[in-house]
Amino acid sequence: MDNQISRRRAGLLLASAAAMLAAPRAFAQAKTISIGTGGTGGVYYPLGGAIANVLTKNLPGMQATAEVTGGSVDNLKLIGSGQSEIGFSMADAALDAFKGEDKFKSGKVPLQTLLVLYPNRMHVATVEGSSIEKMSDLKGKRVSTGSPGSATEVMAFRVIEAAGLDKDKDLKRERLSVAESVNALKDRKIDAFFWVGGVPTAAVTDLAATPGLKMKLIDHGDLAEKMNAKHGKLYAAGTIPPGSYPGYDKPNQNVDVWNILVTGDKMSDEDAYKIVKTLVERKPDLVAVHKDAESFSLENQVQSRSPVPFHPGALKYFAEKGVKG
Repeated sequence: MDNQISRRRAGLLLASAAAMLAAPRAFAQAKTISIGTGGTGGVYYPLGGAIANVLTKNLPGMQATAEVTGGSVDNLKLIGSGQSEIGFSMADAALDAFKGEDKFKSGKVPLQTLLVLYPNRMHVATVEGSSIEKMSDLKGKRVSTGSPGSATEVMAFRVIEAAGLDKDKDLKRERLSVAESVNALKDRKIDAFFWVGGVPTAAVTDLAATPGLKMKLIDHGDLAEKMNAKHGKLYAAGTIPPGSYPGYDKPNQNVDVWNILVTGDKMSDEDAYKIVKTLVERKPDLVAVHKDAESFSLENQVQSRSPVPFHPGALKYFAEKGVKG
């Protein structure tokens, strides 16, 4: 009997040891995907969280997580350094990274586009009583042009230049996130701020709904042509519709730029195919988090909306659906 018990114990020990040895191998087979998003007050972060949930739930063996970052520029640098597999980016910042220009003069980032997402709309926000009615009124004012790791800053500088202003000489500049900008404007520590993001943006909604304040958005859509003349056909005149924010009942003429979801040069064709297929086909789950996900559609997957080449895995899925990326 003792020998039989001993043999059973030995068998259990061997089985436990085998399971422990097998566990690391099974864990190693699971793919971990880090998604660079943006600040918590913008649209990238909640949509990135929704994408992470959709991928984790629908792709066995894949674990995706959304990371809070400074925005596009940070995301592109994280991909370049291998710290993130996927990132949200505005098209203009992605082109700079791809070509090794502006904030990426230290080296090109080997990017590939997975999916064209939705148009980002530039907000130039202030409040009643600031004496700011048009872009030229920003001269001499305290203005936030976005956080240092964001594409808001990149685009804000281009809008300011197209408006005939010098970002260093004409403005008292702060470099705040959208949430920080809203709080600073509420406290009258700044007079206006730039923010480029989806509509509605939670932090801007918070500003518009603040009792005792009346938000104003400054028209600047006429600057798109001048911006394109210098930087390429990245921008378009657009409109933030009336009713997009509480109490805001008139359209704002603004400049738009497309958002894209990018990866580096390490992702396999199979993984890229599965990720793109899942995001397009599970779009309702993403729209439930933010309505801008409505633009995650096949008809928007055209190279004219992404200056960065599409990943071959993405092109394979588009081809199956009759779309030429």
